Amino acid sequence: MISTRCWKLFSVFLIVPTVLVLSACTDQEILLKRLSDDEIILAFGDSLTFGTGAESWESYPMQLELLTGKSVFNAGKPGEISTDGLKRLPGLLDIKKPALVVLCHGGNDYLRRYDAALTESNVRSMIAQIKERDIDIVLIGVPKLGFRLETAKFYESIADDFKIPIESRILSTVLSNNDLKSDQIHPNADGYREVAEAIQMLLRQTGAI
Repeated sequence: MISTRCWKLFSVFLIVPTVLVLSACTDQEILLKRLSDDEIILAFGDSLTFGTGAESWESYPMQLELLTGKSVFNAGKPGEISTDGLKRLPGLLDIKKPALVVLCHGGNDYLRRYDAALTESNVRSMIAQIKERDIDIVLIGVPKLGFRLETAKFYESIADDFKIPIESRILSTVLSNNDLKSDQIHPNADGYREVAEAIQMLLRQTGAI
């Protein structure tokens, strides 16, 4: 027969891991405001947002709109660097007044081999502008140039610092699969569908939809 003391010790070993797991989940949980039917999602970025490599209705913002039933405005501008995106963003925020921004920027900086510190600073400034207006944000990590496609580490750091949700793997996954690409740096329609589905899942997990 197990003594009372042994049961107490056994209970501690059962409870402590459970508490740690729950604490970890609570610490990492980021919830967004639930989107109403008349609110807009602004998809802001460069050609990856615009949908280069597919038809306009096959871009990830348009496919996200179909998946979620929410209005998604495609504010992608092919070839744009983050410095120019930082200048363009405030006007769009003030005109469109979105409830949520999906931010995907920095790819052209890598292609032109700009200083990563400047790209990080610009992305941080974009997020600061969005948060100043009390608008929710979802960040998409962009792969950097290299032998292996890996998302630049600063995207995760930015998400941690601002406490915002991030989809850090989907672009690397899509652009590593030739069947999902239209060229070396852009997805095809199927690839954009994968991106849209990943964002939809993140929006569900965070309570936005």
